[in-house]
Amino acid sequence: MSHSTQRGSKGTGLQRKRTEKQSTICLQQNVDPSDDEAIDKASDNRTAPHQDADSKPPVTKKRKQTTECFLSQPEEKQESTVKAKRRKKKKISDILEKSAPKPGVPADLQNLLSQHFGENRSVIEIEELKLSDSCFLPANDLTHSFSSYLKEICPKWAKLRKNHKEKKSVVMLVICSSALRSLELIKSMTAFKGDCRVLKLFAKHIKIKEQMNMLEKGVFHIGVGTPGRVKALVEQDGLFLNSTKYMILDWNWRDQKLRRMMDIPEIKKETIDLLEMSIIKLCREGSLKLGLF
Repeated sequence: MSHSTQRGSKGTGLQRKRTEKQSTICLQQNVDPSDDEAIDKASDNRTAPHQDADSKPPVTKKRKQTTECFLSQPEEKQESTVKAKRRKKKKISDILEKSAPKPGVPADLQNLLSQHFGENRSVIEIEELKLSDSCFLPANDLTHSFSSYLKEICPKWAKLRKNHKEKKSVVMLVICSSALRSLELIKSMTAFKGDCRVLKLFAKHIKIKEQMNMLEKGVFHIGVGTPGRVKALVEQDGLFLNSTKYMILDWNWRDQKLRRMMDIPEIKKETIDLLEMSIIKLCREGSLKLGLF
């Protein structure tokens, strides 16, 4: 077959495709097949959307970024930066509210002295500080008032009061925890003391020099005060205990916080120092008796 016949067959094939395409456009767009301009516009309109669609970049769906979930845990408090919470210590008042009060006995004072001196004293020194039962007066069983207790332990008070004529001394020494408690005890012993003279031996509103002058000039039968002031008077020779026959510790009374005098560290230390200074020696010699009220 010659080249001319091949070209002619190709041309007729292209024309055939063109006419088929035009006929489909005319059917879809309702265009007159004889109008060439309308067919061209319809074909342009048909290809335009495809070109616009081809020109737009393909839309890709954005994947949601996966976020990792972590369980929030409480931060551990480092010991170096944060102080650990201290356990709440039990107070004396918390313990005593749940238990009935027990009256003090001589063994309580003995145990207190042995615990205080046990670590720093030798066995011989501790033996010298021990008190026998004969050194103690009957203890208060919590049924007595102060006056009734004093009458029980000192039935011959009237005679002792008359015979006492020494200055710088007292027949009876009462030790308690505070100045206010001292005033309460002085008022509550009215039925016992009669016309004897009572001296206040505490530091509140009273200078030690005033108390020393009063002891030097007058005769007093009963001294009521705190262990710290009594100890200071003894150390400064303002008060001598050689004539003292009775020493009463306000052992069972409790303050608003339910503390006894021996539950207060300062009062406890001063009382033990006073006992060690001269009271224990006088008790062991038999010239002085101890009472726990």
